[in-house]
Amino acid sequence: MAHPGGIVPPRRRLGDVVVELGFAERGVVEATVALAREDGRPIGQALVEGGVVDSGQLARALAERNGLEYADLNNFQVDHGAANLISAAEASRYRAIPIGFADDDTLLVATADPANLVGLDNVAMATERRVQPVVTSPEDLEALISQLSRLIDSVHEVDQEAEEEAEATPEIELRESADEAPVVKLVHTIIADAVRRGTSDIHLDPGDGDLRVRYRVDGVVVDSATVPKRLATGLISRIKIMAELDIAERRRPQDGRIGLTVDGRFIDIRVATLPVMRGESAVLRVLDKGRLVMELDRLGMRPEDRAVLEHAVTRSHGSVLVTGPTGSGKTTTLYATLARINTPDKTVIAIEDPVEYELPGIKQIQVNTKVGLTFAAGLRSMIRSDPDVLMVGEIRDRETAQIATESALTGHLVLSTLHTGDAPMAAARLTEMGIEPFLVASALECVVAQRLARRLCDDCKRPVQITAGELHRSGFEIPWGWIDAFEPVGCVRCKGSGFRGRIGVYEVMAVTDALRPLILERASSIDIGQAAVAGGMRRMRDDGLEKVRQGLTSVAEVLRVLGT
Repeated sequence: MAHPGGIVPPRRRLGDVVVELGFAERGVVEATVALAREDGRPIGQALVEGGVVDSGQLARALAERNGLEYADLNNFQVDHGAANLISAAEASRYRAIPIGFADDDTLLVATADPANLVGLDNVAMATERRVQPVVTSPEDLEALISQLSRLIDSVHEVDQEAEEEAEATPEIELRESADEAPVVKLVHTIIADAVRRGTSDIHLDPGDGDLRVRYRVDGVVVDSATVPKRLATGLISRIKIMAELDIAERRRPQDGRIGLTVDGRFIDIRVATLPVMRGESAVLRVLDKGRLVMELDRLGMRPEDRAVLEHAVTRSHGSVLVTGPTGSGKTTTLYATLARINTPDKTVIAIEDPVEYELPGIKQIQVNTKVGLTFAAGLRSMIRSDPDVLMVGEIRDRETAQIATESALTGHLVLSTLHTGDAPMAAARLTEMGIEPFLVASALECVVAQRLARRLCDDCKRPVQITAGELHRSGFEIPWGWIDAFEPVGCVRCKGSGFRGRIGVYEVMAVTDALRPLILERASSIDIGQAAVAGGMRRMRDDGLEKVRQGLTSVAEVLRVLGT
């Protein structure tokens, strides 16, 4: 840009910028600069070695001096789709690495040296995009390059069979693009990063040419990466090859499975592809047995509720139901319950769709509708196999509900899940399915309703007082003026979200003699709920508020998961 009179203003001195930013006193800076000039050392290096500034402060000063943005890579969410446009070796050689997209044709490229024009030009040529430099510290740059290398190297495909050579030209082209090194590296990086962040689902969604990569972390979907158009088709094809799907078929949904090891730990991934308007999307369900909680006392259930559930599952017969929407942790609760009662003197058989985790000592059956193995058909066969405990992944229809209920009345303990909003609604749901009320009242022993709330990050949560009026407006009632609680802030450890991990919010309803007559009379779920509360049941809303008081989660998070 031209300056008035054709005069270019003098370039600001680095030492002056350091002082203006408040990083050091002018006298200390001037003395260090003078010594650096005497020794012939770079001024920035002298400032860091002399302890005047740290490397992060120097990077901020360099960015300010050159009119560029500063990127703290400890807090910046690196877009792995951008970072994988060049190899780790190239990034190390160029001393620069893409970390995101400024727009469709422009990359944000991190470098520790704003004068690194050759490296920035090399990135531009290698990626065929314009570059917009941002400044970071040398340590952060090295750490990111090293991390990307480790992510790629940490993933190993399990039991990968050699694919047969295809005859159709389109499939050959897809397979070739899917086997290119950048695509393989990108797939491994995305999966490894997702596993390390505790992701439950990876969403690959096509857009206007590019592909969005999103992670579901602690129940919330967040953007992670943008895959450029030239890699998008190859990435989906690579996923399909790994899952042994038909890569030439893009008009119908497909389901598959991938076995991987990440950092030496086996990870099972369920793949579901879906044809959409702008291409083909894929969702990868990440099943990490190492993260599975198998102990009831670690789920977040209060001792009184856990005692009710444990009493119900130690009986020789009856049914125990876990209710809630998809993704509320029902299967985890069932697995933890099975682990509690799975002893050598019992035969436990389970039927699931799909079998998410293999449990030692339990016979697990996978639903396969193609061969007629439905929940109902499998359950009938299970009963003839001399079981003590039956687990049914989900009661979806009248036939399954009827067989499960009759099994609970004929000397079997039956565990299953049901989609209802709360515990009292379970009995009404079964009767709506066509099960006679007297069977429901006799068979049902306990109902657990649950949600999963994000747990506040212990490293950054901030104390706060919430008044009774504020709670009342949110639908909570307390008999005193306020409660001491915590609110989310956000830090490096929790990726700025303020939350890390999840905790269950429960209501556990024992079906007592006081409730059975109400079920027989087809009473409403409201009446059953009031009677259960009178008998000692705590509603999910109250359990959530108690976890707010304990500093485990926030009011807004409880309201989010309860849908209010």
